[in-house]
Amino acid sequence: MNRKRIGIVLLVGVVLVGVVVAFVMLAPERGKRGSEPTKLSSPEPETGVLIDEAHVKTARKLINGGAGFLLENRDSEGGWGKGQFRPATTALVVKALIQHPDFDAKHPVIADAIKVLMKYRHDDGGFYDMGLENYTTSIVLMTLVAVGDPQYKGAIGDAVKYLKGIQIRVGSKAPDGRTITEDDSMRGGIGYGEQGRPDLSNVGMTVEALHDAGLTGDDEAMREVVLFLEKTQNRKESNPLAWAQDGDSDGGFTYAPALKDNLKMGESKAGPAGPEGKGLRSYGSMGYVGFKSLIYAGLSKDDPRVKAAFDWIRTYWRLDSNPNMPQAQSLQGLYYYYLAFAKALRAWGEPVVTDMKGVEHNWRGELIDALAHRVQKDGSWVNAADRWEEGDPVLVTAYAVLALEETFRK
Repeated sequence: MNRKRIGIVLLVGVVLVGVVVAFVMLAPERGKRGSEPTKLSSPEPETGVLIDEAHVKTARKLINGGAGFLLENRDSEGGWGKGQFRPATTALVVKALIQHPDFDAKHPVIADAIKVLMKYRHDDGGFYDMGLENYTTSIVLMTLVAVGDPQYKGAIGDAVKYLKGIQIRVGSKAPDGRTITEDDSMRGGIGYGEQGRPDLSNVGMTVEALHDAGLTGDDEAMREVVLFLEKTQNRKESNPLAWAQDGDSDGGFTYAPALKDNLKMGESKAGPAGPEGKGLRSYGSMGYVGFKSLIYAGLSKDDPRVKAAFDWIRTYWRLDSNPNMPQAQSLQGLYYYYLAFAKALRAWGEPVVTDMKGVEHNWRGELIDALAHRVQKDGSWVNAADRWEEGDPVLVTAYAVLALEETFRK
């Protein structure tokens, strides 16, 4: 072999070795997104939380796995979600991350995400993009409060004013154009926007956001909310609406007290109930939202409306499905339910719930077990019963991480 050919062979060999070395060196980085867990420190439960070490260990792993998945799925601007759901989804993820010990307001991930949120801030104080005004503003408000940076004090105050401003009050116009009276079923409620039909899901978001922002049961907005909550509770003694009087009066909650075009017909995502099917069926996600909303609005544990709601929880205790939904729909809204479950029972303040059969339940441990059973290999969660956007693993993972974080809080 002549010198020229030898030189060419050696040159090719060097190039090949360089390519192999580069590939090996870059391989960890190339496989980092989704294949290697993000390195996060261990979250710790607050002092006094009744939870055993085995469940603490499981919850830590689940929280970090979910947080790692969320970090690996940011968009190019540092946000999450698409279309009109983007600001709300981004806010939910930020809240999940800011409650993790590795993140604070100055962390680049949080800072970038809040820049995304601020793009959706409007002059009226709301945060939204083409609809879902109340829903999105409420979630962003909760998130900004959790971030705890003084520079967002103005945005927080404006968001509170916005939410209080779209609440349906006496003298305001209903979605069908009529004037709201003192005994109107929509009084105190809030829909997706200023003119939307009010529902308990939206009201629950608003009550929690106002509560997080420091409003108490003495605030007029909270007092008005209680009037709306009464009209969504399946309780004859406090709900005069026809569907409640004709129903089973089980103390649970439904979705809305009235239809936009038929005030005598309320709405439940679980369908009709009662002796002749004239009432509405209470179900888990709304049951827990209604329960926690009563507590956030300042009602005491011995208030008959609160006691009735808690008895419903004790009667329909379960974590394998959305309680009291029809079998074919039993997994719909499951992760929304998990989050409402965690927030409601932490607000209740008791570590153990004794059901109507006398069985004691450590709600924290049982929730951790339920989420551990459903987690995906990549640390995410997703609902195959894709309703209310629960086919989106980013949204559902945010729900799950937030619910798990509630188990570590007193």
